[in-house]
Amino acid sequence: MSRPNGLARAAVRFKPAAFVGTFIALMMSALIVSACGILLETGIRASVPADRYAGAPVVVAADQRAHYVTGSGEDREEQTVPLPDHARLADSLVAKAASAPGARTAVADLSYPVRHKGAPVTAHNWGSTAFTGERLTAGRAPHTGEIVMAGAHARPGDRVTLTTPAGPHTYRVSGTTTGPATVWLTDAEALAASGHPGRVDAIAVLPKDGVSAADLKAHVKKALAAVPAAQVHTGDDRGAAEDAGLAYGTEALMGLGGSFGGVATAVAVFTAAGTVALSVGQRAREYALLRAIGTTPRQIRRTIATETLLVAPLAGALGCLPGIALARWWFGQLQDKGAVPDAVELSVSFIPLLTAVGTAVLTGLLAGYMAARRPSRVKPGQALAEASVEQLRPGWIRTPLGVAAAVGGTVFAFLSAHLSGDDAANAALGVVMCFMLAVALLGPLVARLVAALFGLPLRGAGASASLAAANSRSNARRLASAITPIVLAMAFASVLVFMHTSEDHAAAGQQKAGITADHIVTGDAGLAPGSVTRAAATPGVSSAVGLLKTSVLVPAGSAGDHWLETASTQAVTGTARDLARVQDLKVTKGTIDLTDPDTIALDKSLAHSAHVGVGDRLTLRLPDGTKASPKVTATYERGLGLSQVTLPRAALTGHLTNPYDTELWTKGGTTEALSALGTPLARADYTTAQSLDRELNAWANTTMAAVLGGFAAIAAVNTLVMTVLDRRRELGTLRLIGSTRRQVLRMIRWEALLVACAGIVLGTGIALATLVPMMNGLTGENPYVPPLLYGSFAGAALLLGLTATALPARLALRRMR
Repeated sequence: MSRPNGLARAAVRFKPAAFVGTFIALMMSALIVSACGILLETGIRASVPADRYAGAPVVVAADQRAHYVTGSGEDREEQTVPLPDHARLADSLVAKAASAPGARTAVADLSYPVRHKGAPVTAHNWGSTAFTGERLTAGRAPHTGEIVMAGAHARPGDRVTLTTPAGPHTYRVSGTTTGPATVWLTDAEALAASGHPGRVDAIAVLPKDGVSAADLKAHVKKALAAVPAAQVHTGDDRGAAEDAGLAYGTEALMGLGGSFGGVATAVAVFTAAGTVALSVGQRAREYALLRAIGTTPRQIRRTIATETLLVAPLAGALGCLPGIALARWWFGQLQDKGAVPDAVELSVSFIPLLTAVGTAVLTGLLAGYMAARRPSRVKPGQALAEASVEQLRPGWIRTPLGVAAAVGGTVFAFLSAHLSGDDAANAALGVVMCFMLAVALLGPLVARLVAALFGLPLRGAGASASLAAANSRSNARRLASAITPIVLAMAFASVLVFMHTSEDHAAAGQQKAGITADHIVTGDAGLAPGSVTRAAATPGVSSAVGLLKTSVLVPAGSAGDHWLETASTQAVTGTARDLARVQDLKVTKGTIDLTDPDTIALDKSLAHSAHVGVGDRLTLRLPDGTKASPKVTATYERGLGLSQVTLPRAALTGHLTNPYDTELWTKGGTTEALSALGTPLARADYTTAQSLDRELNAWANTTMAAVLGGFAAIAAVNTLVMTVLDRRRELGTLRLIGSTRRQVLRMIRWEALLVACAGIVLGTGIALATLVPMMNGLTGENPYVPPLLYGSFAGAALLLGLTATALPARLALRRMR
């Protein structure tokens, strides 16, 4: 007898078809792992080169993340979340930075939007030219009441009126430069007009001759040690201070690569392991024969391990190539959507690739070992007998684990039904994972039940259908292997896609009921100050309010787990009476108060998640990270379609980079009269702009559904083809005893129909068990499932099952002629 290595090589060489399915499954798992790993590594290593701060070796900027600490001692945990807006530093730190040893000077930097003749223009302080290098083309540097202006439409001596965050002001042009629409004010006037007086965007520290950037950084850090929020940057790290989008980009990359990567990797490994186990189980007769002629259990296990080592490394390596391509596509999509700065580059190193190959090898080895336990341990005299007939007894390991997973899914579903917000979504993820694990572990038992239920109508549908029902009952393990990938595809695709359709449907319904304004005026760069007053004075307008759309960070979570949640926010310019006339938030408790900047109104789902009610104080983070604790005066129901947080405009004064109202809502008036203020929209033409978070989540869910659904579909095809090809002897026997080719193919189609229908029903059941409690917690409504979309999912699963069985069956029968 050959040694185990020889047996493994011979099996791979002379029966390659038996290993094709295993190869494809392991390759696909490596594809998923490598793609997610590349995104995760890119998020960890992400940086952008300095542009504006390229001439400043050391830059001091505020921490652009909110830090949220829970617990204490050993249970202390700190969470960081990117801020919705730009955090700033006190201007008093400029002198402290300049006093650091080795510092020649320290210069404040300011950038904010202003308006010139209605067009957006960026304003800076003239002192920043010390490190940016702008040069005058005419005139001189500005003095008090003067500006330097870029562009070809201004000359020294001209009088220019700018609308700044602090209000309109007329300046004299003292000089001009080249470049895009930009103005420079004196340092003092730039700070006063910025809308956040006393706070600067960053501090550029310039060294004395001979002082290195590293030494200067150390000195500046020591000088500012008493200000934990002040972060000192050098090298490419300066780009983080310049581009606040980097923090959000790293969060998105790490979320997609880590969170989705974890789920996707678990699904990929789980599916690949099932395929490996199926491959080993299909060769039970071979192992039984080896045991009957004296092969030891250890030799059987070594043979299976060697087969895996001959297949898995190559499969993993080949899977990394499309994995890199998938990661590049994902990364490009994130940049196109504005979630990742364009200057960030994709990082591809050996670490995620090696991890992907290692995952494929370990998956194959563990799955092969678990599948080989029974054929390697059975007594030689019983081996051939057990291999000829499928064993009906349940496994003493997988059955209790499967029952525990089913119980866990039920418990998570119950919890999800009694939670709201992200709590409900997190619990629902546990539902789908537990039920999927239960289906996998209890597969043979589930398959027997399915065969019994679905087999009843088949018995009366003719000889071929009756034979298909009998085959399904007697080959439950084979049936389970075919059903599981279809359940996986149906469940995950339905949960991920219908979660998004349900949220959109609920938001659209709330928005339709909540908008009572006749006109909504918008502007690309915001509306000019005083627009509300001008609108209220317009003939025919009975009410007008300005809305500044932004986000705040609200603490949310269950009793044992808390985090900061981004909440859509509208800051209102106007009275609560006028707001009620243009917007019906459907207040459930309390009264909205817009006269006191220390008050806030919340969507009731957000209030429940934050564990606050009317009369309580909510500790939150304003857009620039400033802590505030306003008093909750009201809760309402239509936050998903309008805004989750409503507060007075004065509450955000000094905490925004762009302080101009985003929208103007009016009752009455005409389109022609309001067009002077911006772009008027009728009620039917308006759609609440989704935040980048919601847009990214929707895209990520759809992408996850496509990737996981596609992976599961390939796994299903792979499994079905393997199953049909393994039955060539059975099909040949049916032909020998007189069955026609048409009857055999009809039997295969009935079996495929049974498998597909069972997978669709089970997958739909798992999806509903996940979506119903999740959406009741998130929106207070049942999930919205578009019939055509669900029909396309079910039709695809049905077509996949029929095609993946019919084609290999036809091929097998053709060779029997």
